[in-house]
Amino acid sequence: MTLPALPKLTPWRARGLALLAGLAAALAHPPFGILPGLLGYAALLWLLDAIDGPRPLRSAFFRGWLAGLAYFGLGTWWIAEAFMVDAANQGWMAPFAVAAMAAGMALFWGLAAMLYRLVRPPGVRRVLVFAGAYAALEWTRGHVLTGFPWNLPGETWKAGSPISQFAAVVGAYGLTWITLAIAAAPAVWREDRRGRGMVAVAVVSLVSLYVHGCSAIPFYSATRASDPPRYPTVRIVQADIPQESKWDEKRFAQIVQAYVSLTAKPYAGKPADLVVWPEGALPLAINDYMVPGSWVRQAIVDALKPGQVMLLGGYRYEGPPDKPVYYNSLVALRRTASDVEVVGIYDKHRLVPFGEYLPADALMTKLGVKSMAHLGEGFATGPAPRPLRIAPNLLVQPLICYESLFPRLAEPAPGVRAIVNVSNDAWFGVTSGPLQHLNLASYRAIETGLPLIRATPTGVSALIDAQGRILPGARLDLGESGVIDGNAPYVGSPTLFSRLGHWPFGVLLLVSFAAAIRFPGGRRLEKVPN
Repeated sequence: MTLPALPKLTPWRARGLALLAGLAAALAHPPFGILPGLLGYAALLWLLDAIDGPRPLRSAFFRGWLAGLAYFGLGTWWIAEAFMVDAANQGWMAPFAVAAMAAGMALFWGLAAMLYRLVRPPGVRRVLVFAGAYAALEWTRGHVLTGFPWNLPGETWKAGSPISQFAAVVGAYGLTWITLAIAAAPAVWREDRRGRGMVAVAVVSLVSLYVHGCSAIPFYSATRASDPPRYPTVRIVQADIPQESKWDEKRFAQIVQAYVSLTAKPYAGKPADLVVWPEGALPLAINDYMVPGSWVRQAIVDALKPGQVMLLGGYRYEGPPDKPVYYNSLVALRRTASDVEVVGIYDKHRLVPFGEYLPADALMTKLGVKSMAHLGEGFATGPAPRPLRIAPNLLVQPLICYESLFPRLAEPAPGVRAIVNVSNDAWFGVTSGPLQHLNLASYRAIETGLPLIRATPTGVSALIDAQGRILPGARLDLGESGVIDGNAPYVGSPTLFSRLGHWPFGVLLLVSFAAAIRFPGGRRLEKVPN
């Protein structure tokens, strides 16, 4: 089979087009939402097929890596803001950190491109192989060094939109395979009738996903409305304290006062069963400011009503004073008649590499990376995520910060009524990062069929239903201070993804594997002249 001749691609032209393809795919993600940018995947497939030279695998890797560099450069540039919190000491590292992050994650795209080029079959089946190669390496990206599955292609669709609902069936990784296959199909349009047939299948698939999502959302909404007594009432507190303000010891009392004042704000109706403060709400160890008799503890007691439960995000320590072990934790406090008692603790399980712990700690310390990154001793890893019973009839699944990026990290258990995600997105200022994080975290609600209670210090905090949609009036944006009062609507029946996990994704990868098989006597794919 001979493909249509492609325009002459000089090395620099090919590199520029690879960068543009990755940039287009990144712009399709929220908060940009330029969905035609998904055609960047078709452009990338076209570029990989157009390679003609003595070292095609090396060329494929480089083109894939360049596309990934642009994709992750735009998708993660906001990490530079974290270094500007202490600009005097760490500001110089910001451009290097962004470049290293983008270049490192782009390696997975380079490997996917090389894998595709190595096994690509004849004909339009290569669209399925392309989708499988990239989806498999995206899964790998989500697991190496604890993983960083930021902006998976399947999460391009705005959470709560009709197409995003299919994550309840196949999960974000399965939706990644489907998205890649649909988006890459236009690359084979000009080949022959089979190419046009592949594009037609992609269009029908896209329409089917949309119809499925439109039909699923009203069904779930009707299910929720039928059982209101099961809904826990929630107050989410967002005090809008910038991260750099937390290093000023003189402001500690003001920060405490901001949180307790909002917590004690009068209710329009029934007081909340659950009050949620974000990760890193107060800039001290929980052990230190919650000691019996402290003024901070008393302020929290006075702000709560008897019987209320507060979820408080922060760090704590255990062990001997000369060698304490630190945890990033979510602590559940119940207000008693005159005090508060600890009713549950969750310690973060999935830590951020180079942010909360240092891989290969001994080696990195010798190389000076540890002191350069100002990591100190880092955090210890908590046990695998498990539900937290904060009241006799209220079981929640906690996820701290970027744990909310991981499909299937917290498997829903019987009786769980909501996911609680506390995050300190104040590190990333008024950038696209917190908005992207909101979208990605909302996919965990879709996958599990559980509402998501999300609390951050500076935005975006929200109360999200089981289809990933922010409830009306239940959002505090970047730079806003206030509370969100509402119900956490519970669907009641587990999703297919919560039952099957990644098995549907595995089946899709098997489809790609089968498409890559070269049958004896089959047509050969000739080199594309350029």
